[in-house]
Amino acid sequence: MNVRRSGGIATLETLSAHISPVEDRGVLNEAAFHRMISLERKRTERSRKPFLLMLLDMGDGLQSDTHEKALDKILSALALSTRETDVTGWYKSNVVVGVMFTEFGADDRNTILTTLMTRVSETLRTNLSSQHFDQISISFHLFPEEWNYDIPERPSNPTLYPDLARRDNSKKLFCALKRIMDTVGSALALFVFSPLLLLIALAIKLTSRGPVFFRQKRVGQYGQQFVFLKFRSMYINNDASEHKAYVKQLIAGSAQSQSANGDGNSVYKLTKDSRITRIGGFLRRTSLDELPQFINVLKGEMSLVGPRPAIAYEVEAYDIWHRRRVLEAKPGITGLWQVNGRSRIKFDDMVRLDLRYAKTWSPWMDLKILMRTPAAVVFGDGAY
Repeated sequence: MNVRRSGGIATLETLSAHISPVEDRGVLNEAAFHRMISLERKRTERSRKPFLLMLLDMGDGLQSDTHEKALDKILSALALSTRETDVTGWYKSNVVVGVMFTEFGADDRNTILTTLMTRVSETLRTNLSSQHFDQISISFHLFPEEWNYDIPERPSNPTLYPDLARRDNSKKLFCALKRIMDTVGSALALFVFSPLLLLIALAIKLTSRGPVFFRQKRVGQYGQQFVFLKFRSMYINNDASEHKAYVKQLIAGSAQSQSANGDGNSVYKLTKDSRITRIGGFLRRTSLDELPQFINVLKGEMSLVGPRPAIAYEVEAYDIWHRRRVLEAKPGITGLWQVNGRSRIKFDDMVRLDLRYAKTWSPWMDLKILMRTPAAVVFGDGAY
């Protein structure tokens, strides 16, 4: 049994209430069921009431003459643990059937999961032959899930995001074009800017002690971490506690905008940061500190265009819906946020821009953003 432990689930009495046969409500096809999972995630983001996805994998052994009869028995057995508000459908057509138990409250999750598992197993054992029963595996997946960065694989549970995989499959050609643009563009940029890269590296070494590059673990797509590269713009061995505190305030919407460059404008960013070196301040204002990220793009960890990669302690402070910015698109060097005000806009508005990009992106949109980026860099709109 696979259980994602995040959020709470309802009492056993609630699970038993308002039961109606699964057949009466019908079973959604794979595409429709995946859409319902996506919609339920968005409802949970607003209501903060978790949902439980139960999957029954019937295995290849049921793909036989007795498949339809066995399937009828399985669906009948599921009716004993479902309510009218729950949704049943094919997670994988004719192989894996799923049930979403929606709007759970906060209770003893482990006890209820164990009880539900026992009830479903006993019902299936009663209605199926021992051969068919042994071929079925059951897993439970709770949303929102807890992200554990101590494991090497992605911390997010891919089972809860089948719609994203379906979306990517439908855009295979566009994804291939995007990767070609990333590879060619980053290689060309590294070649063209190589003299400037050497000058910046020399300036950093001559003006402060420490390495040329700043390496930091950042959160990429699906929550997977990678080593992010920038030119070092800070003194070494600095204290990041002030930045962590400000980031938490920024995400919570309680951070105050700060004056930038004495020009009357303000940004949502630390502007009087004693950790920044003199040359580092110039590199940040001109975005030249970002140039080494073309290496991340060439390696496939980032894209030329996409949401900015987050730090793990930022993601820990995210609201549930904020996570979508690191799930739905690969991080990029530039994006809608950078060409639409940058640090002058609030965090929630930045996330909305990232989500808009993830929903509507195309190679042509990437080209438009790339063409607007030089102007944003030259005029330093929101940079600090």
